Amino acid sequence: MAPPSSKIYDLVLLGATGYTGQNCAEYITTSLPTNLKWAVSGRSHERLSAVVEEMRSLNPNRIQPAIEVTTLSLEDLGTLVEKARLILNTVGPYHRYSSPVVQACAEKGTHYLDVTGETPWVHEIIQKYHATAKANNAIIIPEVGLESSPSDLLAWTLARTIADEFSVGTKEVIASVHEFKSQPSGGTLATATGLLDHYSLGELAKSTAPWALSPLKGSTSSATVPFTTRLFGVRKSQHLGTLTTSMGAGPNVAIVQRTWGLLGGPKGYGPNFSYREYKRVKNWLAGAIIHGATGLLFIVLIIPPIRWLIQLAAHNFYAPGQGASKEITANDSFELRAVAEADQNVPKPRKAMAKFRYDGGIYYMTGIFLAEAAMVLLKNDDLTEKLGGGVLTPAMLGQPFIDHLRNAGITIESRAMPEH
Repeated sequence: MAPPSSKIYDLVLLGATGYTGQNCAEYITTSLPTNLKWAVSGRSHERLSAVVEEMRSLNPNRIQPAIEVTTLSLEDLGTLVEKARLILNTVGPYHRYSSPVVQACAEKGTHYLDVTGETPWVHEIIQKYHATAKANNAIIIPEVGLESSPSDLLAWTLARTIADEFSVGTKEVIASVHEFKSQPSGGTLATATGLLDHYSLGELAKSTAPWALSPLKGSTSSATVPFTTRLFGVRKSQHLGTLTTSMGAGPNVAIVQRTWGLLGGPKGYGPNFSYREYKRVKNWLAGAIIHGATGLLFIVLIIPPIRWLIQLAAHNFYAPGQGASKEITANDSFELRAVAEADQNVPKPRKAMAKFRYDGGIYYMTGIFLAEAAMVLLKNDDLTEKLGGGVLTPAMLGQPFIDHLRNAGITIESRAMPEH
């Protein structure tokens, strides 16, 4: 990696004209240090100029972003990433467009963050680029957004609470989406319905198998999952309520498992660690219906003609690059709760509870994640030196990332629960 002093930009926001990119640009403009040297990048100079003018109207008293027009060819991207210490990539679907971006960053030693939720693609870039990124000290962190920062950070802080309070490892973390009010963007819909156009069922199965993203293999025991949960998809939790299948759980579980492996597995969270994620529902029947509908939707998406009809309908709802207005997203909210059980061989192991909450536009929250994770990497040389490089996870940014998010108005809290 070239020394920071030789770089033109602290960061470049790639895909700045898209829905997520514009939300991220707005947060950078209004909340990050005014002396930040940055650029917006994409294919259209005209559209990028419009973004810059909008950002200027939000905060005319800061360094305005430069414009970097680029294609997604490896040659053009190589030239672009050499100019920056860090790339924020919002160009999705990632499995269609963003592998060259990761490759360029890995080869040139430029740090990289994105907000994908595409586990098969993350599996792919780990296999292709982790070693190169590690050799060149490029920190590559996918899934810094809704997938999978909240889940990864709650698991991390709970394991830390268990270790600090009880001096043992963590046996199990159960998380629940307690509240989620939002509309998907066009890019999210295109991604969710397009993975099966790109990956075979065999590739999907391999990349989403337990611990597939982790450098170490963890426990595959399902003993703690009740039989009725495996059958009907519904689980009761004393502290979280009635739970069922969460459509977003897969990417989050995979990232949490990778963090476990990157931290040394048994040396980090503990040898028997497991993480499961659900969605809170009002009652058992509602949970069983949601579980069944989720399975049916996947089966339907396997059938190409039906999948294409769903893709057409999704495109008519919001095209890629589009999303809900600020008036609508003002009512968005997201809350994730989690309970961890200490790895104690006693009748009633001690527990800890954590909560993540944000009120406001979910895609704006995604912009917060990207921008604040960038600031952690740009301002913490000791941390970046410790991390080295490779394809990492949000929780590897540790307490500095949590502190940045708290300062941005996001609630992240964890506490040991009273002994019963």
